[in-house]
Order: sequence, then C-alpha cells, then structure tokens
Amino acid sequence: MSTVSVNRNATALVTIITSHREEILSEWLKEMTASTRRGDLIKEADLHTQCSRFLQLMQRALESGGTNFQASSWDAVRDMLRDVSRSRAQQGFTPAETAMFVFSAKRPVFSQIRELCKKDPEALASEMWIAAELLDSMGLFTTEVYQKSREEIIKRQQEELLELSTPVVKLWDGILALPIIGTLDSARTQTVMESLLQAIVQTNSKVAIIDITGVPTVDTVVAQHLLKTVTAARLMGADCIISGVRPQIAQTIVHLGINLLDVTTKATLAAAFKIALERVGYNFVQQARKD
Repeated sequence: MSTVSVNRNATALVTIITSHREEILSEWLKEMTASTRRGDLIKEADLHTQCSRFLQLMQRALESGGTNFQASSWDAVRDMLRDVSRSRAQQGFTPAETAMFVFSAKRPVFSQIRELCKKDPEALASEMWIAAELLDSMGLFTTEVYQKSREEIIKRQQEELLELSTPVVKLWDGILALPIIGTLDSARTQTVMESLLQAIVQTNSKVAIIDITGVPTVDTVVAQHLLKTVTAARLMGADCIISGVRPQIAQTIVHLGINLLDVTTKATLAAAFKIALERVGYNFVQQARKD
C-alpha cells in the first residue's frame, strides 16, 4: 500500500469513509452500545439511519471543503448535529450521551487510519491529529447546542409554571380572583399583571381580588409589586381588593411604612368576596332558619 500524502484539504478520512463506511458504521454502533446508547429513548433503526447519514454528509464535506469544520461546506453536517442535539435534549438524553454520538466514532475511525497509514508513521501521526481535531470540534459543537436547547426548555417550563401558578378565577359576574402562592419577583409580577389585565378585558370585570394568603412574607419589594398590579388593574377600570392579610403581614407593612391606605384589604378571601359583591351591586339578606 502506498503512503498517504497529508493534506488538510484531502486527508485520509475521505478515503476511509468512502471505502470503509459500512465497517465504520458497524463498529460505531457497537461503541455506542457499549457506552451510552439509549434503546429506551431512540430506536436502533433510527440511530442506524442517523449515523449512516452523518457519515455520508461528512464525506461530502471532506471532499468539498477539507477538514475545516467552520467552513460553509460543513453547513449540512452542522445542521444535522443541531437537529440531533436538540432532539436528544427533548428526549431526555444526558450531555455525555449526546456528545458520545460523535465521540464514539473515534475508535472506528482511528482503527481505519492506523490500517491505512501503518507503513508511514509520520502520516499516521498527522492523520490521527487531524481526525481527532475534527471529531473533537464536532463533539463540542453538539454539547454547546445541547446546552442551549436545555436552557430554552427550562426557560419555557419556568414560564409555563409561572402561568399555572397565577390562575385568574372568575368568582361571579364582574368579579375575578387572583390567588398568589409564593414570592413575587419582577418576572412573576409581569406575568401576574398580564394574566389579570387580559382576564379583566375578556370578562369585563369591575372588581379583582388579589389573594396573598399563600405569600410567605411581604417586604418593600413585594408590596411595590402588589401596588403596580393594583394600579394596572385600575387603569383597566377594575377596582382591586387585597385579601389574605395576616397579622404578621399587617405588622410588617406598618413597620416598613408601606402606604396601602387607598387599597381595600381584608383578612380572608370570603370577606373580600363579600365586599366585591356589594361593589357590583349585589345585596344579600340572610333568611331566618325555619325550625
């Protein structure tokens, strides 16, 4: 066998993938089986198709653009790796399992390079280095995409949880209730206001009860967020009542000097609901019990 001429534009990788694709594919799948292949998350047939297509795209990129992974000739490979990383992030693969999609190809590729360059130690060292650099770049790329995808998923889940944790309930015609559980911060206040204002418009409500029974503590920041929500609701034509003001919270509000004098507050949701009914024009008379 003739020695291999080392050229970063046409390395031994092209020859190897062209002539020994099926051998590399078979050994690659075995490597993943021995390390991190997840049969519970992806079917073997689908994994075989992914790996086969990856080798095909890699061959084309090597033939047209050499081993520069950042070159435009590698666009198709990068697009596929993005899809693989994102889908694995959604399916529940770990970062290591996702990166091993690329890194587990090292042993089969290196074995073929050793066979091809066994009579030329200099070429062997050079081709090993080139292949290692390329595969490492692709493996790191999958990890970066996976991380970004996981961050996007977590952010979306947090937003969904915020929406679920701030439900707006229609208690009566013209009366809404917004029970708040947990601490109010800037991001959550924005979600609370958007949910409440949207419900006010949709139901044409005149009174909104903000129940803070589930809020553990009220400090200056939380109070300011509550006042912002009350002000926003008033601008939409709805009066606000704050319920769930416990003795400890009342003492804290007084101690901090927070001005809630122009906001109606009640100790319980029931008391606030009674006031709300009166404000929308309902009067209730308790009937005498008949023995």
